[in-house]
Amino acid sequence: MTDSSDTLDISIVVPAYNERETLAALVAGVRASLQPLSGRTWEILFIDDGSHDGSWDEMTRLAAEDGAVRAIRMRRNFGKAMALSVGFRAARGRTIVTMDADLQDDPQEIPRFLDKLDEGYDLVSGWKERRQDPLDKTLPSRLFNAVTSKVSGVRLRDFNCGFKAYRAGVVRNIRLYGELHRYIPVLAHAQGFRIGEIPVQHHPRRFGISKYGLERYVRGLLDLLTVVALTRYSTRPGHLFGGIGVALGLVSAAALTWLTGVWLFTDSAIGHRPLLSFGVMTGVIAVQLVCFGMLAELIVAKGELVDPACLVAETSRNEPSGGN
Repeated sequence: MTDSSDTLDISIVVPAYNERETLAALVAGVRASLQPLSGRTWEILFIDDGSHDGSWDEMTRLAAEDGAVRAIRMRRNFGKAMALSVGFRAARGRTIVTMDADLQDDPQEIPRFLDKLDEGYDLVSGWKERRQDPLDKTLPSRLFNAVTSKVSGVRLRDFNCGFKAYRAGVVRNIRLYGELHRYIPVLAHAQGFRIGEIPVQHHPRRFGISKYGLERYVRGLLDLLTVVALTRYSTRPGHLFGGIGVALGLVSAAALTWLTGVWLFTDSAIGHRPLLSFGVMTGVIAVQLVCFGMLAELIVAKGELVDPACLVAETSRNEPSGGN
């Protein structure tokens, strides 16, 4: 069910890249899943991420036949993170569900995500408990998920699962680029949103081929470092650079103190020793890092990186009007 109002109950955001053969079946599956939810308005929003197999023509055909379907075409292939970001901005639903277009996600699971959100969660992530993928994909994925969970502190078992449900306020205040889409739960958790997880079915791919290889895990781990910096040090970069600088400074001081002792008590020449160059260079780098951290703190202090309004969970009915 859909209507002409600007705000709907549910938006199903589906990024797609060369998935023409699956789109009609996906629309039918989503419709069958959501039609029993009487009284709820919804839409399906396709994001064509630079497809060249006729996916856009199929999307426009489906949109012409079904008023609940909309489609957006990007100029070229920008990647899943940017496609999702475009979808989040265009979605009209108070609840946003994301899923892949390859039919490996089962639309019949959508009501379970909505029920989990109703328990008070702000983001619910799917967990492909029994993945229908070859071993060369499942093993790296398990390792990646274990490392990400340990480093980020967010206890999810499947960060790679694209099947998720969000309250709209969660994703409309998160900027995505690179491979950061898989870290939305980490970014949301850092802002105080409640994160949940449910097991979901995972079907074998029926059409086309996978668009992802092992290299995405390498890029993902590099992006994990970015996420750690964004979530832990975005408002206090001096702690990051200053901490590293202090550690290097201690190493430099230890090396130079040792060489000074050798020079004073053994009367040995130290000017030719590599340890002297190491100690001096490490000390210079330490000072530079501390100064860089102080400069970064000044930049952060000049402008807010996060809108404080995004951090407020709720307010009372009678909001304060000013001073007493």
